[in-house]
Amino acid sequence: MDWLRTILVEHSALQAVMVISLISLVGIGLGKIRFFGISLGAAFIFFVGILAGHCGLTIDPAMLAYVESFGLVLFVYALGLQVGPGFFSSMRADGVRLLLPSIAVIALGTGAAVGLSYAFGIPMPSMSGILCGATTNTPALGAAQQTLQLLGEETNGAALGCALTYPMGVVGVILALLFVRRTFVRPSDLTGPDAEHRRSVFIASYRLTNPALFGKSLHDVATESQRHFVVSRLWRDGRVSIPTSDKTLEKDDIVLAITRPDEADALRLLFGEQEHKDWNSENIDWNSVDNQLISQRILVTRPEINGKRLASLRLRNNYGINISRVYRSGVQLLATPDLRLQLGDRLTVVGEAEAIRSVEKILGNAVKSLNEPNLAAVFIGLFLGLALGSIPVAIPGISVPVKLGLAGGPIIVGILVGTFGPRLHMITYTTQSANLMLRALGLSMYLACLGLDAGAHFFETVMRPEGMLWLGTGVLLTFVPVVLVAPLALRLFRLDYGSVAGLLCGSMANPMALDYANDTIEGDNPSVSYATVYPVCMFLRVIIIQIVLMLTL
Repeated sequence: MDWLRTILVEHSALQAVMVISLISLVGIGLGKIRFFGISLGAAFIFFVGILAGHCGLTIDPAMLAYVESFGLVLFVYALGLQVGPGFFSSMRADGVRLLLPSIAVIALGTGAAVGLSYAFGIPMPSMSGILCGATTNTPALGAAQQTLQLLGEETNGAALGCALTYPMGVVGVILALLFVRRTFVRPSDLTGPDAEHRRSVFIASYRLTNPALFGKSLHDVATESQRHFVVSRLWRDGRVSIPTSDKTLEKDDIVLAITRPDEADALRLLFGEQEHKDWNSENIDWNSVDNQLISQRILVTRPEINGKRLASLRLRNNYGINISRVYRSGVQLLATPDLRLQLGDRLTVVGEAEAIRSVEKILGNAVKSLNEPNLAAVFIGLFLGLALGSIPVAIPGISVPVKLGLAGGPIIVGILVGTFGPRLHMITYTTQSANLMLRALGLSMYLACLGLDAGAHFFETVMRPEGMLWLGTGVLLTFVPVVLVAPLALRLFRLDYGSVAGLLCGSMANPMALDYANDTIEGDNPSVSYATVYPVCMFLRVIIIQIVLMLTL
């Protein structure tokens, strides 16, 4: 059995890979186990690493530092790349209404952590880990450790604090949501606005009864009204057509318009009368709406289309088709003329079958071509992210320049590349499965190494009196900010309970609590608000934890 001891105990590159793989394998298996319907998921890799470290299993320190750093960078960059396309759209008016309570959760939790650190004499390096565990935020922990290394401080306390408070951080948000529902939620809070009307696209049909529009073209109507809409179909005398921009309107025309939710009422006043039919249902068979036209989703797969404005393709004028909606990263976008297309966009095209086949050749619609990995965007992003994270930024009042570090730099570049890369004709698209693979691989490597590093002193820390103090502090940091902000969001911002639950889960970076919210609340409002606030809150926590450590050490 000497060979087994050699590959698992004696330090080497082979031994490091095998140990990390074994820890990840066991952790992933345990992560599938659910306790009372709740699973810690990938966090079990962290705890298996702690157990292995406690049992004396180690790897070469240089290998440990390399794998831990590379795993963190890969995870946060892939995360930024995924949320990038929808990041800036979350700054719309409705997004701000969701973001303000989320930022309040972060501010309360961070302020409470600093106050409790001074009140109970808990060292700030340890408190940073307690806060990261209480908010289940591993990228913030990575940023904290990078800052502590920069300041010459010990990083083990942060890892131990996170390990102690992480499990209760998962469960605590769920308990807080249950408490909020029983204490503050009224019956009217459970019947908030339908999630379909909170998306960026709303579909309605209007009968033209406004005499001011008779004889005017669609282009003139859109220009003079300054409203954002796309007319997908026009019915006149029982016949349907695809209207071009120079199509003149007549009395009693029926137009099917795709617009933004907040402009639906304005279009009713513009055209004259809205028909009482729900066009936003997910199960509408668009091909059965009329016999002459078909509706088909076409995938953008040709690199030449990447970054081009929709108007520059002149598809409507050349082929007589209409593009009504664009699906990108799970979000519906209005197909306005100035919308820049990205590789991987799914376009809803309406028109005759022959015309749609011609448009299909222009856009690509070759799914196989998207399965090829676009590694150039990944390596360019990693390089630029690490470079950005290494730039020192002098802040008045702080003796040591602040750096975004391994967590902050890559996530910012990931967001920017995902958002603006196509405008530079840079192919940034990765399939959802490929992005999840990058994130899961990076997170697994990071958590396995983090657990190994913290495991040597974990149980002796738990058994000391300060271990119970750390655990109790973590419970407060998880529970109190959520419970204080929830009634504020319900009453002051007039949000429904589903949206409040989603923004609270997003501000605490807790997808496990989101699963609970989706199981207990009707509709998809929790998921919509979670997706809106999560990227901003993740970015803020990564930056704020570094600033706090700089100011307090």
